[in-house]
Amino acid sequence: MAYAAFRSIGAYVPSKILSNEDLSKMVDTTDDWITKRTGIKERHIAAENEFTSDMGVKAAQKAIERSGIDKSQIDMVVCATISPDYFCMPSTATVISTKLGLKNITAFDISAACTGFVYILSIAKAFIEAGMKKNVLIIGAEKLSAITDYSDRGTCILFGDGAGAAIISVTDNKDEAIIDIHTGADGEFADLLMTPNGGSGSAHDSLEQEAGSCFMQMKGNETFKVAVKTLTKDVVEILQDNNIQSSEVKHFVPHQANLRIIKAVGDALKLQDEQVVLTVEKYGNTSGASIPMAINDIYESGKLKAGELMLLDAFGGGLTWGSALVPFSPLK
Repeated sequence: MAYAAFRSIGAYVPSKILSNEDLSKMVDTTDDWITKRTGIKERHIAAENEFTSDMGVKAAQKAIERSGIDKSQIDMVVCATISPDYFCMPSTATVISTKLGLKNITAFDISAACTGFVYILSIAKAFIEAGMKKNVLIIGAEKLSAITDYSDRGTCILFGDGAGAAIISVTDNKDEAIIDIHTGADGEFADLLMTPNGGSGSAHDSLEQEAGSCFMQMKGNETFKVAVKTLTKDVVEILQDNNIQSSEVKHFVPHQANLRIIKAVGDALKLQDEQVVLTVEKYGNTSGASIPMAINDIYESGKLKAGELMLLDAFGGGLTWGSALVPFSPLK
């Protein structure tokens, strides 16, 4: 039987840093106010001529190099992003594929906001287990600075840019396999976090109005409450469904949106501090790039070892959510 294995990880962050102190000069806020409410101290911002695809390519190159497979063996590329290079087409995945020199393979984007990486992980798993693909490159990449209103204190303090990528490959060894993935969505809460204009569902009264409402808008308090409840329920269910205790999870890798949300979910699961992966302080919320960037951090710091179990957990606009039980299964 074919199984899907999480072979490698890679990430990229732009060099420019936007600190809380910098933001305090742009909007009515302070470092103390941001830190207490979010846990964020700084975020990275892409250069003006640096696109989502450029960051995705750099993350992908690391993941490919670390995977132990040749680039020519990749037969599908899937990108999760809400800040694509182009509004409708071509997909950022096809742009990334071209920049990597990958031709005549399946390539497409998905839009699941901050849950994007968990969604594309489930897609890669399904394609591999169905026997349709063997080596899938999945990428979460975001240039959220391009859709952030830097006059809106409620959102501009949260978001940053970056990319993360992984290689998911076929294996016949069940011990290496991704154990389970849960995904879900509920459009009734769509207005809690959205970009309300720019698509066919909204009127374009003027270019100025259209541009302004293409920025992200969020109802922060309501989103926080739904996020904590939904994330906790989802991770409890995936552990129960697979008869796994939270103590067996080596690395809990949540979406890095807000330290208070992460702490609430961790406390509900009775996780120890050393189990919880935190990068929100230095990257902020990078949406679909958040989880792979966090995995890359523990990989590069030497904390992630072969065979160790990761529990991924994410929640985002849509509203979407997802969780995954993933052993790290490198070839080398």
